[in-house]
Amino acid sequence: MIPMNSLTDFILELDALKLVNRRTYIAGGERLENSAEHSWHLAMACWLFATHLKRDVSMEKLIKLALIHDLGEIDPGDTFLYDTARSSAPARERECVTRLAGHKGNAIRDLSALWDEQELGQSGEAALLKVVDRLLPFLHNLTSRGQAWKDHGISKSQVLEAHAFIENAEPDIYAWFLENLETAVSNGWLKNT
Repeated sequence: MIPMNSLTDFILELDALKLVNRRTYIAGGERLENSAEHSWHLAMACWLFATHLKRDVSMEKLIKLALIHDLGEIDPGDTFLYDTARSSAPARERECVTRLAGHKGNAIRDLSALWDEQELGQSGEAALLKVVDRLLPFLHNLTSRGQAWKDHGISKSQVLEAHAFIENAEPDIYAWFLENLETAVSNGWLKNT
């Protein structure tokens, strides 16, 4: 049995995800969202999409994957989707998850395995999570009139490249994405290059 003080210490370790700011603005663009808010929103959106698309997935596993997918950002912070250091982010995040999994107050024995599953995207749950995880910042950019894209000088070609995998995974979502991408370009929220 894990002592209560160890459990509460671990809960406070997880609370640090609230301190990790992303470069995505919340709907309407009033402020940047933090990774804890994103994880909750992702879990809700995954639940919604899995139900709507009638995907044969374990809802419990899908929501667990969504809730833990950004835990690795607690130590290194969030790596912006279009950052040149993006390829090294998984290794830094895995170190953090390993640290959290070994915490004396962690009672979630499959924490590392679940994080690896969502990172590798092999299961149906992880594949859907990856699509929805990419969709949410795009949606927030639409509602904030491209504020994060404008802040960082992001172009249409960068957004297309980052979202290309959705075409095979979820063609209907990809069609919606392309339509709204053109709207973003025509409104001047993205550079047309």
